[in-house]
Amino acid sequence: MKKETIKNTLLLLLGVAIYSLGTAYFIVPAKIAPGGAVGIALMINHVTDLPIGTMTLLINVPLLVLAWKYLSHSFAINTAIATVLVTIVLDFIVTPLCPLYAGDRLMGSVYGGIVVGVGMGLIFMAGFTTGGTDIAGYLLQKKFPHFSIGRALMVIEGFILAASIVVFEDVDAGLFGLISVFAQTKAIDALLYGSGSANQAIIISKQSDPISKRVIQELERTATVLDGHGAYSGAPIDVVLCTVRKSEIAKLKTIISDCDENAFVMVNETSEVLGLGFKGFSE
Repeated sequence: MKKETIKNTLLLLLGVAIYSLGTAYFIVPAKIAPGGAVGIALMINHVTDLPIGTMTLLINVPLLVLAWKYLSHSFAINTAIATVLVTIVLDFIVTPLCPLYAGDRLMGSVYGGIVVGVGMGLIFMAGFTTGGTDIAGYLLQKKFPHFSIGRALMVIEGFILAASIVVFEDVDAGLFGLISVFAQTKAIDALLYGSGSANQAIIISKQSDPISKRVIQELERTATVLDGHGAYSGAPIDVVLCTVRKSEIAKLKTIISDCDENAFVMVNETSEVLGLGFKGFSE
């Protein structure tokens, strides 16, 4: 467990550093707001020169309170830790020392999206999130299990991108911001091996009960336990079927490893997931 904690801590710190570098070096000079709480903070910074990290933290505070109340305490704590670290690194280390990218604005938007996406992917792998629309999505999912969360978040991101056109007084700000979001998403998907909307895990283990319980408690997902038997040995064995979002796959692997190091696991990319906690059948 100590080894896993050290690994996750290093991943978190590296992810925060890369995320902050991508934001300060590429995104800021591109004058774009690629969605989320940081997008709002970038627009506030453009108008007032207030620090981006601090603004991001303040925007996340009410969302963190709601996450503490309606989601899990561990989720709220982990998100708060990652957000505070981003604030410290971005405002007090990277911004004062890091030069600004002076190249083509379009390329800066693409590079920024990729670098920020890699940073976020590492943060996800460590079991943390950067807040913002992540929290909003989980809260909407909790309140409206069959509601189109993806569409709701698209509306929120679209509003932020549209607002950036007004704030930066430039249509390209919204277009380049959209490109940056796309590059960011692809970078996260590539890092987490989850190009689909979710990942399906098939877990063959003698420890199905502790695995299932931790999935329910820590990921707030459910699982299906199927009765099976070994084709060669004929011995009975359980098969756990579980579907999680791409940002949760690293945590799922940790749960399985903690419960049964001898488990046999197959993780598949899914192009579409319908049902409770994901998309509705009418979407």
